[in-house]
This record gives sequence, C-alpha cells and structure tokens, in this order.
Amino acid sequence: MQKTKLWVSPVEAVLYIMLILVIIGTVNIFSASFVMAGQLLDDSYFFLKRHLISFGLGFAGLLAAVRLDYHKLRRLLLPMTVVTIALLIAVKFIGIEANGAKRWLNLGIQFQPSELAKLMSLILTASYLGPKIDRNRRITLMSMPILIIGITGFMVLRQPDMGTASIIVGLCVILYIIAGLPRSQLYLLCALCAAGAVYLTYAAAYRAERISAWINPWAFQDSTGYQTVQSLLAIGSGGFFGAGLGMGASKFYYLPEAHTDFAFAVLCQEMGFAGALVVLLLLGALACYGGQIARQAQDGFGKMLAVGVTILVAGQGLANIAMVSGLLPVIGVPLPFLSFGGTSLIVNMVSIGILMSVGRKAGQGLPPEPRRTSGRTAEGRRRLRVLRPGGSISG
Repeated sequence: MQKTKLWVSPVEAVLYIMLILVIIGTVNIFSASFVMAGQLLDDSYFFLKRHLISFGLGFAGLLAAVRLDYHKLRRLLLPMTVVTIALLIAVKFIGIEANGAKRWLNLGIQFQPSELAKLMSLILTASYLGPKIDRNRRITLMSMPILIIGITGFMVLRQPDMGTASIIVGLCVILYIIAGLPRSQLYLLCALCAAGAVYLTYAAAYRAERISAWINPWAFQDSTGYQTVQSLLAIGSGGFFGAGLGMGASKFYYLPEAHTDFAFAVLCQEMGFAGALVVLLLLGALACYGGQIARQAQDGFGKMLAVGVTILVAGQGLANIAMVSGLLPVIGVPLPFLSFGGTSLIVNMVSIGILMSVGRKAGQGLPPEPRRTSGRTAEGRRRLRVLRPGGSISG
C-alpha cells in the first residue's frame, strides 16, 4: 500500500509550512493588536493592514528569490554589503527613535536596516565558507567576513539592539563551526564569546537588570520583570485549548509588545497548549526540511546558505519562544511569521525563497532539465556512434 505524502519535496514542504505559519500569525497579530489599534489609532485593522502589505511585498520577494539562481547572490554581495552598512550608518544620524533606541529609517517607507543585516551576514559568510568546503581548504577566523560582520554587529549593538546584534554575529560563528573550524580556534572562540557576553551584560545597567529579572522575574514584577511575569501569566492562563480567538485578556494593556515580541504569549492564552504545540511542530518540521535541502545541495555555497536560512528562521523562533517562556532573558527577538514587523517578515520570506532556490537547483520537486548539447542533434549523435571507419553507416 503506497503511503500518501503531504508534499512531494522538501521545497514544497518549506513553502507550505511557511504559509501555514503566516496564516496563524496573521490571525494572532490581529487578535493581539485590534484593541490597542482601535483605542490609540482609531483603526482596529491598522496593524493587520500593514501586516498584509508586508506579506504581499515579502511574497513578491520570495518568488523573485526562488526564480533566481542562488549562485548569482555572490555577484550581488558587494553592493548588498555596501548598502546595508550605509543604511546602518544612516540610522545613527537620521534614524527614527522609539523606546530609547534608533533602529528605523524612513525613506518614503519605514523599515529596519538591522533586519537586512541578518540576511547580508548570512550570504557573506556562506560565500566565503562554500568554496572552502568544496576545495577542502582550512577554515579560519582570520578572514574578511568575520571583520565585516563584527563591524556590522557593533553598529547594531550601538542602536542599541543587543538581540539582533547577537543574531548577526552568532549566525556567522555557528556557520564557521559547522564548516569545520579548527579545535584550537573553537576553544578560543568559546572563551571570547563568554568574556564578551559577561562584558556586554554588565556594560549597560539595563542589561544587568534584565539578567536579574530573568533569574527572578517575580522580584522585579513592577519594573524590569513586568513583561516576563505578564507573559508567564498569559501562557499559564491558556490551559490546553486556550480561551478562544480574541478572548485573551493580556492584550488589554497588561502585556507590553503583545503583537510583536510577545505575540507567542497571546497565542498561548487564546489557542492554549495545543496551539503552541502546533507552532513548535511546524518550526521543527521547517528545520528538518531545511536540513534535507542542505544535505542535497549541489555545492558548499548552497549547503551553507540552506543551513544558515534554517538556523536564522527556526533558531529565531526557538529563541523567541524561550524568551517569552522565561527560559532566556528579554532580548527583543521576534517570532518569524507570527510577530508583527514588516521588515522582519519580508526578510524571512526572502530567506525562505533563497532556501527554496537551493532546493530547486538540487532538483527537488522539479523535472530534470534537458541536457544541453554542443550543437549536435540526437540523430547526429546516433549516427556518430554507428559510423564505421570506412565512412558507411550500418543498417
């Protein structure tokens, strides 16, 4: 008896899983934001409409990325890097400030350049490591991508945005480790990361307070630990099946950032443990199929791109869920496809498009491309095979 498959290839699976997550996220974003939007902006659909516009732009970017041969990304790398760094510099001078941080630019449309830096750092790292893997060359930290990404991460950290800076630098480092970083450099890297984490934590008073609130949020429930406490209350009150869509109480100004960083808490309150489990299973499935695409990629560049996109999307998802659940400090990492954020949604969808492009090039879910010949027809090749030394054709 032949088994029925939900999808014919990892490429198709990645697309459908992403679309399911987007649908869940769209419902959750509207449910988490309509109260605030209605009272503060006189339009309950304000965030929903912006989310749908971002989805449209992201889907167009995904289609473009799927159709593009991912090898051409290496040609676009230099202008992409220059533009990203220029935008991060522009944030310092003309950026929009909100909640004590400058992270956004308004150049006709408002967007967050640090989200673009995530994708740039991924492509830059994969572009360096891919050929090294193909030629079995030694991987070393003393390389140009480390320098560029270190500078990029520092600029994002100064916005300040430690969460995004950690993702930019951490993704690069993880890819180096996967590619085969020498053990001596790995030990050195671990020591530097530990020292850097301690320094950055206590270099700013608000970060040290967040660590204290993470360890014991109930002791800081009226200040730094307020978000974590309200998030835990929202998750715990959802039970197994939740209070029902739109019925959660946390959105009524109890939980800050309910539609952005803490969207998962609203989902747990309204969809319960069952809804949370569905999201976790979808993220796990996305990671599994992304790993399949990476294993079947044709070259080192494709493998590193596929692994990087998988870590970027699924890793951010797990980090956000851990943050919302109190397993990690509050670091401002969005939940891909479920948190409100236009630039984040577009970048994640384009990243999925790149992952699908790698899978398409490996032949997943596509009919084999016809072989190109050097001007000879099939009949001509047949004749050459049966041509006798004397010049006559048999039969």
